[in-house]
Amino acid sequence: MAASFRPDIQGLRALAVGGVVAYHFGLTALPGGFAGVDIFFVISGWLISTHLMQEIGETGRLDLWRFYARRARRLLPAALFVILVTLAAGYFILAPQEQALYSRGAMFASAYAINLWLLRWSFDYFAADATSNPFIHFWS
Repeated sequence: MAASFRPDIQGLRALAVGGVVAYHFGLTALPGGFAGVDIFFVISGWLISTHLMQEIGETGRLDLWRFYARRARRLLPAALFVILVTLAAGYFILAPQEQALYSRGAMFASAYAINLWLLRWSFDYFAADATSNPFIHFWS
């Protein structure tokens, strides 16, 4: 499966990143910039579907085990590194109660289940204190 450069996809990615960055910097010129996350989901779904359909076309079957193994090899090393560095930093700058809470968050984030933990605690992504949770971005 040879990858080819798609300027249209790259343009959509740039718009999505711009919207998300504007939202996080509080720029009011682009309200709703967080919708860039939705754009990323659409692009990701399209790319994954295209690759899976291509695999079916080439081999006549779909190997989901291989698909998830490739994704794990690509995503887990960086994710686990971020989680471990965040926990290490938290050890030095957080109170013991916060360390316990962050440790639980790290456990769920490492299993890609942080969304379930946040849902359990009625966590609001758009709340003012949402930025105090360093694992919130693992929800996707």
